[in-house]
Amino acid sequence: MDLSLFLQYLFAGITYGVIYAIVAIGFNIIYNTTGIINFAQGEFLMLGGMISISLLQFMPLPLAIAAAVLITMAVGALIEMVFIRWIDNPSVLRMVIITIGISILIREAALHIWGESVRTLPYFIGSSVTAVTLFGTKISPQVLIVIGTCAIIVLFLSAFFRFTSLGREMRACAANRRAATLCGINVKNMVTLSFILSAGIGALAGAVMSPITYSQYDNGTGLAIKGFTVAILGGLGNSLAAVAAGLLLGIIEAFSISILPLAFQDAVAIAILLFILFVRPHGLFGSREAARLKEF
Repeated sequence: MDLSLFLQYLFAGITYGVIYAIVAIGFNIIYNTTGIINFAQGEFLMLGGMISISLLQFMPLPLAIAAAVLITMAVGALIEMVFIRWIDNPSVLRMVIITIGISILIREAALHIWGESVRTLPYFIGSSVTAVTLFGTKISPQVLIVIGTCAIIVLFLSAFFRFTSLGREMRACAANRRAATLCGINVKNMVTLSFILSAGIGALAGAVMSPITYSQYDNGTGLAIKGFTVAILGGLGNSLAAVAAGLLLGIIEAFSISILPLAFQDAVAIAILLFILFVRPHGLFGSREAARLKEF
């Protein structure tokens, strides 16, 4: 394999790895507050892309993306208040079943609204043939926008959970709901906020990556599987580790194409997920608290 081809695989892996990392970060936000896994996270990305594309007919691109993020955040809040809030002390298995059901519901609604057609947002800078040269390899500026978006999200969340009182309250809810309630924290509102934040970040990622990966009513499912794999690989609740794990998975997938047929690309992620769940369920960088997912 020559250097040029190696770099092309590497940049492709980094691009998709960053996308997987953003999905995993969405998983971590809700997990950090509630201790549960939201398997509808991939649908937030799908909604962000599809809504942005629809709104682009009526407003400029930045406003369309901003409106799509706000609408998806409202959907996230609605999901929590309708399906999650009324459940007391849910088991992990019960929440998995509920969030998978929510994912199916959103996907079917999207099918009726947008149909099966594949759609896309225009490139934010230039066009599909516009490229910049890095280390002798041409890449799209949209790739740099995706990477930059992920970096901003990680920095924002790290500062939010570490330095703001609201972020610390959300973390307290995940550690011990009863203790958080006794300290005067409104746990239900914190859970709703976690869904809003997760939905907003997912929608932004879905819009930013739409010019590269395209948008369709059912592309959230695959992203959810990859994002969950990355979240487990990095260690649940750790956004910085999710970035490292996302890059690792993306690069492995990219180079696997040179060895395996393209149809086996998704099988690589599934194999890694199963291996991690059996051998190291708390992830490469995570605590053993995440090992409780072995219960289901």
